[in-house]
Amino acid sequence: MGQMTRRSFLATTSLAAAGTAAGPWVPGAHAQAKSITIGVLYDLTGPFAAAGAVPGSIGTKIAFDMINEKGGVLGKHKIRAIEGDSQSKPDVAINEAERLLNVEKVDILLGIYSSAIAVPLAEKVDKQNRVLWVTIAIDDRVFRGRDLKYTFRAQPPGSQFGQLSARFIADYAPERFKMKPQEVKGAIIYEDGPYGSGVAASGEAELKKIGMKLVLKEGYSASTPDLASLVTKLKAARPDVLFHTGYNPDITLFLRQAKELGLRVKAIVGHGAGYGQYDKLREAFREDVDHIFNVDPVASQLLDAKKLKGNLGKIRDEFLGRYKKVTGVDQIPPHASMGFNNTWVLLTDVLPRAIQKYGGWSPEAIQKAALETDIPEGGTIQGYGVKFAGPGDNMRGQNLRASLVVMQYIGGKTQIVYPKAIQTASPVLPLPGTSPYAAR
Repeated sequence: MGQMTRRSFLATTSLAAAGTAAGPWVPGAHAQAKSITIGVLYDLTGPFAAAGAVPGSIGTKIAFDMINEKGGVLGKHKIRAIEGDSQSKPDVAINEAERLLNVEKVDILLGIYSSAIAVPLAEKVDKQNRVLWVTIAIDDRVFRGRDLKYTFRAQPPGSQFGQLSARFIADYAPERFKMKPQEVKGAIIYEDGPYGSGVAASGEAELKKIGMKLVLKEGYSASTPDLASLVTKLKAARPDVLFHTGYNPDITLFLRQAKELGLRVKAIVGHGAGYGQYDKLREAFREDVDHIFNVDPVASQLLDAKKLKGNLGKIRDEFLGRYKKVTGVDQIPPHASMGFNNTWVLLTDVLPRAIQKYGGWSPEAIQKAALETDIPEGGTIQGYGVKFAGPGDNMRGQNLRASLVVMQYIGGKTQIVYPKAIQTASPVLPLPGTSPYAAR
């Protein structure tokens, strides 16, 4: 959010305007008649805040605001949101979740940016027979093999990130590198929490499936103060492509030290989080970040509004306009769309069905309504559809229709470069000589 504090954000957005003091994001406010109380948990402070959690929280706030301005869910059930701050710490997140669920007595717990928080939290919340609606955290282990009854995620799973980036390079290697995919040397580095290790594992499996050479795979702590030794190992391994999964401070540290120590590759492919925060990367590295790739759910402003179902194009534009007005930014990160979109699915598809068909928003009503969600491709502002895996599925609660794109920063703008069917620009590959990371 740049220089804007959370206090100044609340002062400028309509969520805190006169006449809505009992509405969203006012902790301790008295619920209006027939209101739905949602506990919202994001990392508003700490390293995850700058890696996408704050933009995601703003997206969620805008979704609540737009619904409440029309009277609430179904025009009569206003959202009363109570905020929590995970502080980028799993133990704090669990304590905040307990407060929201058992002291504030919220009906639904929504949000969660970090997989390191989502993995332990999901099971704890589900055991209490309470609803957890995950908007951003991606690790497959949130769901895999757990048979969670009340936890749902419209967001794509982490395994897709490593798979898509490897396929992207394999598809373009013959044309752009003049190499068979099996001749390309790849290196995988990652923060060693659930998020990074999950993406890295899926990437390694996909490289093996393709036959691409893996010359180095190494994890590191996201809080490490020095990555010079890792850069040295990468220089010795001489990869053609670097696949990197990290947050914000660690990505900034790595790119700075990689430049200083002379790491040279044909391509750098990041996987969300810090790589999705183009404004912060640009602020730190200026034109040096040009031509770096980012794999993520698409930033909704990059899609053709005419290809979205119904009036979603207008809804998307309204969200984007409000986000720009509140933050003053030109480059809206993908996490803002994630926060809005995945909250919007709950508010406009699941909760109306739960109320109309199952009599309210109890955990049982919500889980029944969620399992009946059937949103086709093009039915969300991020382009993908929504169908949650049901009982008996190893990933019960996961959206089976979610999808990702590969984006590239080209000339100060974010472009979709893969899949080819929806690309807005052809990828610049390999890195051009103007990049400090380009192979010489």
